[in-house]
Amino acid sequence: MQGDPALPADFQTLPYANPDAPQGGTMRYCVFGNFDNLNPVIVRGALTTARGIWFDKEFGNLVFEPLMQRSPDEPFTMYGLIAKTVETDDERNFVEFRLDPKAKFSDGHPITPEDVLFTVRMLREHGRPMYANWLRPAVKIEKVGDDGVRFTFDETADRETPLLISGLPVLPEHAFDEKTFEQTTLKPVIGSGPYVIADVKPGQEITYEKNPDYWAKDLPIRAGMFNYDRIVIDYYRDSNAQFEGFKKGNCHIYLEGDPSHWRTAYNFPAVTDGRVIKETFHTGAPANMLGFVFNTRREIFADRQVRKALSMLFDFEWANKTLYYDAYQRTGSFFQNSELSALGRPASDKEKALLAPYPGEVDPEVMDGTYRPTVSDGSGSDRKVMRAALDQFEAAGYRFEGRQLVGPDNKPLTFEILVQSPEQVKMAEAYTRTLGRLGIAANVRLVDDSQYQARKDGFDYDMIIGVYSASLSPGAEQSYRWSSKAKDVNGSFNYAGTADPAIDALIDDIVAARSREDFVAAVRAYDRVLISGHYVVPLFHLPEQRLARWAFIKHPETTPLYGYQLPTFWRAPQ
Repeated sequence: MQGDPALPADFQTLPYANPDAPQGGTMRYCVFGNFDNLNPVIVRGALTTARGIWFDKEFGNLVFEPLMQRSPDEPFTMYGLIAKTVETDDERNFVEFRLDPKAKFSDGHPITPEDVLFTVRMLREHGRPMYANWLRPAVKIEKVGDDGVRFTFDETADRETPLLISGLPVLPEHAFDEKTFEQTTLKPVIGSGPYVIADVKPGQEITYEKNPDYWAKDLPIRAGMFNYDRIVIDYYRDSNAQFEGFKKGNCHIYLEGDPSHWRTAYNFPAVTDGRVIKETFHTGAPANMLGFVFNTRREIFADRQVRKALSMLFDFEWANKTLYYDAYQRTGSFFQNSELSALGRPASDKEKALLAPYPGEVDPEVMDGTYRPTVSDGSGSDRKVMRAALDQFEAAGYRFEGRQLVGPDNKPLTFEILVQSPEQVKMAEAYTRTLGRLGIAANVRLVDDSQYQARKDGFDYDMIIGVYSASLSPGAEQSYRWSSKAKDVNGSFNYAGTADPAIDALIDDIVAARSREDFVAAVRAYDRVLISGHYVVPLFHLPEQRLARWAFIKHPETTPLYGYQLPTFWRAPQ
């Protein structure tokens, strides 16, 4: 995205993979949920597609593959896979891929430019919205020679567009019926990846077997990757049953995100005698932003000062000590723990120049680097914090009437927090506990997944708990989260309902940056505007990744920039 690739053209293996990893054996994963679809790119069944087929950030792309492969050891760099070469100009007005003549699907059919053109057509007509967004700037797509495909862009393209397109899957035209493509299916799909779908038990289990004729098995980009002969993914409807399955050895890895569970649940014999290993991994990636998201489309949250006051009232110190064994760290930035974060850094001259057209957008303490989320005394009723929050409310025209906080419209300040799980209920109740002390009536409503998804897609909520994933190369995805054009698009990720010219301009600056220096300045300025907008009540993050594994599952010594990569793990011979 900026600068040069980290690896030379003649690299022999990825730095985080072990090219000598033993091959063979079965890996069993366990996941929560169910599935009823094997086509991972269509809108229908998007939430119930079997894991591992495509775009699986944990298990890898087992069946479908992209033109180029992203390296998780760099902010945003793509290396050739199905595409043997790539060409673009300095302005990135086009990108042309030449396909590897060895590339073929698992049924032996060679991968052709026609397959790429078919894929583009299907993604535009029936694919998930992000694919159409990636492809929108491509006004001309054509076959070039016997093995090439060229994408020509209009003025809406940016420097990220060719990288996004290089990450598209390639689907076999001969193996799909165009008339029924948009329908969910349980018929095993055919791809070019290292595995084929061997067995399907809908909603319960899917089994992948390694393709012995996998076309890319000897490429450096695949050395030390996908080391199992067989991968089985078991589905559980209950998280307790899922963990019990791991304890019994029915699955071999457990990805742990609950610090309370991490501290209290691993007292079974296999941990004590060393057959199960608890492990932490440190990464260079930013922490995700978890927070209560204000829907600013609602009048009660339209005032930034009100949002700021409400943000002060989440008592992190009390919640972390009482509910989470002090396992979490407080989040204050959308790119925390990385060079992209504005937290603790005064704005540079480059940042000030980017922000100059938008006076008042950034709080003074955020601009000079002294901002931190409110710190309480951990008692659960810090009077100093509540007094400071009340001062903010009073400046916004609020007052007490009896035991209620009443706004300028003479209505009590009350709102609903929409949640979808017991864990979210616990977080929300920790928040409402403090709000109630200041006369604010916040109600927690737990709804089922289908209702939650429908209300979220239609922005039918006052507040939700949202997670904004972070990377070292934020780009076009920020537009779908925060831009004016996404505000009124049902199903977009603009949960907060932001429509701010400063945000729009800074997103453009981010994707247009050519040097890492300019990019970092643009992202930090953007971070300052998001922080100062008080669109979320920042919550917390774990300082490391946590994973438990049976001891016969091994992994390389090197952890890449974005954390452990399960496709590089292997099973020790027994």
